[in-house]
Amino acid sequence: MSRLKLHHSPYIRHVFVALGFVALLLGVIGIFLPVMPTTPFILLAAALFARGSERFHSWLLAHHLAGPLITDWYEHRSLRPAIKRWAYLLTVISFSSSILIVDPIALKLLLLAFAAVLIYCLWRMPVRKV
Repeated sequence: MSRLKLHHSPYIRHVFVALGFVALLLGVIGIFLPVMPTTPFILLAAALFARGSERFHSWLLAHHLAGPLITDWYEHRSLRPAIKRWAYLLTVISFSSSILIVDPIALKLLLLAFAAVLIYCLWRMPVRKV
């Protein structure tokens, strides 16, 4: 299941770990910031940790929230239907609230465009038969 393949150079492994934490931080920020995606950054962090640190890669896979999503992606290259519905719901809620909060119409249209792109990307992601 694991895609762990550590780089042979310890210096490059440190770079992978540092970039993994940057990706993880961006993913966590994406939880709270509607325009920022979460899942791609978490998957990127898992891939970077797989090249840089067995410890951090195992830690991320063992995480109670991120671990099952990463494992599903590794094993099936798809999302569970419930996860995809949850992503749609959170996208609609977060973008709708943001559109209601901002004042200029240009920002509302920009947020609407971002939401449409994100929903399209979610729609294109394969769903696993459970």
